[in-house]
Amino acid sequence: MEKRFAMLIDADNVSAKYIIPIMDELSKYGNITYKRIYGDWTSTQNSSWKEELLKNSISPIQQFSYTQGKNATDSAMIIDAMDILYTNNVEGFCIVSSDSDFTRLASRLRETGLMVIGMGEKKTPKAFRKACDIFTVLELLVEENTQSSGNNKEAKEENKQETNIVDKKVIEEAIIKIITENQNSDRETGLAEVGNRLVKLYPDFDVRSYGYSLLSKFLEEFTKLRIIKNGNFVSVTLYEDLSTKEKIKQYILQKVKESGKEGILLGPLGNKVHSKYSDFKVSDYGYSQFKQYVQSIDHIVLKEEGKTLRAVYSFEIF
Repeated sequence: MEKRFAMLIDADNVSAKYIIPIMDELSKYGNITYKRIYGDWTSTQNSSWKEELLKNSISPIQQFSYTQGKNATDSAMIIDAMDILYTNNVEGFCIVSSDSDFTRLASRLRETGLMVIGMGEKKTPKAFRKACDIFTVLELLVEENTQSSGNNKEAKEENKQETNIVDKKVIEEAIIKIITENQNSDRETGLAEVGNRLVKLYPDFDVRSYGYSLLSKFLEEFTKLRIIKNGNFVSVTLYEDLSTKEKIKQYILQKVKESGKEGILLGPLGNKVHSKYSDFKVSDYGYSQFKQYVQSIDHIVLKEEGKTLRAVYSFEIF
């Protein structure tokens, strides 16, 4: 059974040009059972919305601006959201606004276990984005529709102005951590799991922000990751540069050998490796600690010396 969603739109902070992309996007998650939009419909500012209300069966909620500088629309949306919440008739909410005033509402709805999808323009503050389970930038939805029609030059230029997207390096490091955690538990990392985990870490993560329509195509951009297709299952694993890996192993063996029977303390050994290979990270090779990586190398054993560990060369293979 599909999830039921209540869609609440802040007409004061969202343009009418987004309505079709909004409803198309939300339909991916479930059925829209409540469709409400809030604003002062006596104001000419919201005239563009009036044409869209009947066509899309959206109920307009009139909210007069009683006091200058006070946003009565926000209060009306929050009150209605809580009323809908207590009816137990929905499994999720979609809050469409670029206003950070809905941050606490999103957090409160999530506390009850309901899914909260936020949608807003690029200017939407981080606080509101983070408060949602998923946050989608509206300009990306318009860009997607524009691309499908073959006229995407303007949309691409707008997308270049996006400054709130998560840096790709941060995304890559997060995926490496996910894969490493799974490897430590002898589990494969599926493409779907990567997508779900990234959205949990960064609610506004969307591959469309980076110019891709598929997560798999986006991940192919990262040199440290490899996509493997096995029937219908697609997994993500770490790409091992065997030549570099072998060089590092040989370097460690050399340094341990040179240290003689006494061996070498793990700390200084790690410093030497990082000094020679500045990009070296044990996580890239599936380990969480340097000692685990060293211990995996044939002919090297670790011996305790007080609170420290010493790597010693041995002709026996352990």
